[in-house]
Amino acid sequence: MFDRNYYGHSTQFFGVEEHRLIGGRGDGMRLIQVRNGSGVEFTVSADRCADISRLSYKGVNLNYMGVGGYAGPSYYDDRGDHFLKTFNCGFLTTCGLTNIGIPQKDGDEDLPLHGTIGNQPADQLWYTSSEEMIEIHARIPEMHIFRQKMELERTISCPVGGNTMTIHDKVRNIGSRTEPMLILYHMNMGYPLLSEHSIVKVNSDRVIPRTEHAAEGLETWDQMIPPVRGFEEQCYYHEFDGREACAGIFNPDAGAGLRIRFDPAQLPYLTEWKMMGEKDYVLGLEPMNATLDGRKGLRESGKLPYIEPGEERVFEVRVDFYDSKEAFLNFS
Repeated sequence: MFDRNYYGHSTQFFGVEEHRLIGGRGDGMRLIQVRNGSGVEFTVSADRCADISRLSYKGVNLNYMGVGGYAGPSYYDDRGDHFLKTFNCGFLTTCGLTNIGIPQKDGDEDLPLHGTIGNQPADQLWYTSSEEMIEIHARIPEMHIFRQKMELERTISCPVGGNTMTIHDKVRNIGSRTEPMLILYHMNMGYPLLSEHSIVKVNSDRVIPRTEHAAEGLETWDQMIPPVRGFEEQCYYHEFDGREACAGIFNPDAGAGLRIRFDPAQLPYLTEWKMMGEKDYVLGLEPMNATLDGRKGLRESGKLPYIEPGEERVFEVRVDFYDSKEAFLNFS
C-alpha cells in the first residue's frame, strides 16, 4: 500500500506507540496506540485486560466512553455492582471469567457484577508491527489460591492498509480442578456512530427480551432514539442457528459503521444493551458464552459452562469497518 521510497519511519502512516497517562484516576496507566494506515485507530489498555478503550475509523469515533473516564485497576471495587464506578466501557470491556451478569453469592464465594478479569492488568504485553500486520499480544491472569487458576492469552491483530480487526483469545485452565468459565465481550457503540439515525442489524434467528420492560420495546429493538432523561435500559438476547453471527451498526450522518462477526459454536448468544439515556447513551453488542443470570443461576439451570484442567478454549471476534452505507447493507 505504501511506497517505502516516499517515507522514512513507518509511524508516518502506521504503527504502534506506547503512552502513559498522567494525573487523575488513570495516572500511570499504560496505553498502546495503534494506527493501521487506512483509518483504523484504537487504544489498548494494558492495565485493564488489554481491552480496547478507544476506537475510531477515518476520524470518526465509534465507541462510548463512560462518564468516569480512565481509572486504573487500583480503583476497582468488587462489591456487588460497584464495578460500574470504574466501568469506562470503551469499545471493549472483557467480562468474566468467574461471572458474567448479575452479582450474587455462589456457595461461599461473592461474585461481583461481570466478574473481575476486566480489571486485571496484563502480566505480559508485547507487540509486533510490519508493513503487512500489527499484532498486540497479552497474557492476563485470573488466579485465586484455593480457587480458579485460569489465564487469558489475547492477540489483537489489524492488517496494515485493511479495514478489519480481530480479537483472538485463548482461555486456559492451568489448575487441577474443573472450573466454571464465563466470558462476555462488552462491545460499546457511542456517538457519533450511535444516534437516532443509526442503522442496526443483527442476523439472529430469535430475539428474546430479558425483562418485562424490554418486552415492551421488542418491536423496536433495532431502532435508536435521541438521548432521553431517565431512560431505563432494555436488554435483548439474540440467538443464532449455527451460521456465522453478525451484528452491525452504520450511521449515514457520520459516514462510518462496523460489523461484529463471531462463531455461535464458541459464543452462542449476543446481548443487545440498548441504553438511550442522557450522558449514558450507548448501544452494547455483546457476544457471550452464556446468559446474564450469573454463575449461581446458570448452575441451577444446568447451563453453566465449565473448563477442565489443562483444557484450552478459543474465542474469536472479528470487526469489519465501513465508510459506505451500500457496503454495510450487504449484510449476511
